[in-house]
Amino acid sequence: MDLQLNNKVIIVTGGAKGIGEAIVKVLAAEGAIPVVVGRNRNDNEKVVTAVEATGGKAWQVVAELTQPQDCERAVKSVLEKFGRIEGLVNNAGVNDGVGLENGSYEAFMASLHKSLVHYYLVTHFALPALKASGGAIVNISSKTAETGQGGTSAYAAANGGRNALTREWAVELLKYGIRVNAIVVAECWTPLYETWINSQPDPSAKLASIVQKIPLEQRMTTAEEIANTTAFLLSGRSSHTTGQLVHVDGGYVHLDRAL
Repeated sequence: MDLQLNNKVIIVTGGAKGIGEAIVKVLAAEGAIPVVVGRNRNDNEKVVTAVEATGGKAWQVVAELTQPQDCERAVKSVLEKFGRIEGLVNNAGVNDGVGLENGSYEAFMASLHKSLVHYYLVTHFALPALKASGGAIVNISSKTAETGQGGTSAYAAANGGRNALTREWAVELLKYGIRVNAIVVAECWTPLYETWINSQPDPSAKLASIVQKIPLEQRMTTAEEIANTTAFLLSGRSSHTTGQLVHVDGGYVHLDRAL
């Protein structure tokens, strides 16, 4: 299926690693021009080089997204380079374990800036260009907003906010033909997830206990599976889909745990 993404400029925040990196590579394979926005130039350029080595196109912008001025500067840099933006993937964030009992106001607010506030800011600054192109927005979210996890109040709140903003923006932007959807991730294998697993007292046992609760095939979701759905939701092939929270999770959130 031709996703009709050829030469479309699409910003991907947190595009240098994990799910973001997979999204960048899938978009490039579909002929789009993904723009990696991340804090580390070397990481950004590594992904761009990998895309170019396979014949694709990509670009990168260094930005610390917890800083509002960097969010604005990143969007301006893309517009100066390409003159247009046809898609936006809000993806950057981290499950940083800021809980209720052992958290603080300062840590909670800092966590929201890491995982939620820049979703609003980057979208706000990119909106004029998205209006001009009739582009699409995909917000990457997490099951923690729906299931809870324990010890991660700030990240759960951020993802609840991501989901709510998805629905709110879908309504507000109807008049511009801009579609807004979210992908809800549950147990997806990424380098960050691997680091967390390896920090457990018995990594193999911990991973096995998680995998056995994933209904479809008892395996982790891959970053590429998230990326494939992202590309579809950005494309004209999903032309009548907006305001949706799409769970790419092997049935983890909604299917019976007794399966």
